[in-house]
Amino acid sequence: MTAVTAAALIVPASAHATDALADFLHQQGLVAPPSAALESATTAIPVTPVAASDWSVAEDSELDRPLHSSLVVHALGFLGVPFRLGGNSAEEGFDCSGFVQAAFRQVMGLQLPRIARDQARATESIARSELAPGDLVFFNTLGRRYSHVGIYIGDDRFVHSPRTGARVRIERMDVRFWDTRFNGARRVQATGLRAPSSTSTPTPTAASTQAAALLTQR
Repeated sequence: MTAVTAAALIVPASAHATDALADFLHQQGLVAPPSAALESATTAIPVTPVAASDWSVAEDSELDRPLHSSLVVHALGFLGVPFRLGGNSAEEGFDCSGFVQAAFRQVMGLQLPRIARDQARATESIARSELAPGDLVFFNTLGRRYSHVGIYIGDDRFVHSPRTGARVRIERMDVRFWDTRFNGARRVQATGLRAPSSTSTPTPTAASTQAAALLTQR
């Protein structure tokens, strides 16, 4: 899949979202194999196809989360979109929290806070062992807690918008760089979150950048 194709691919929510997620990953070969530990955030994990039997996406505890699986499918449709500080659309690019905010708004109709640390405060803390596709994973990349965020996709992998000069991509959480900086797994609950003010479904090119976040996002 080329970067252009990945950036343009926006996968709608499915009535059978768990199956859709597995099919999407298998058919597109979006699962990266285990690799040596990362020494820095500048190295992306190679994206190579794997056999369907090697990817376990839906365990028993995850089968009642079809909307979250749809969220993951949708988020993977943004692979290849470039990083942009303060960006929150496929057209202009994403920073880490803008990527997360856009995915949840478009699929679940929920308006998460714009800044990563506020997204952490607005969501429910869970153990790392409880992570399921669609949960949020947070990292300390700027010398402060919750300074970076991504969406967990299963099998110790997450999708995120990494940094300036990079693009939305999949990486492993158990490599040295991310494992040592991991500082929280959190779950988005529909209750208590503010729905978008617009009644129309936002599109991936809708821009709603907040200038206050420009200096705080990675």
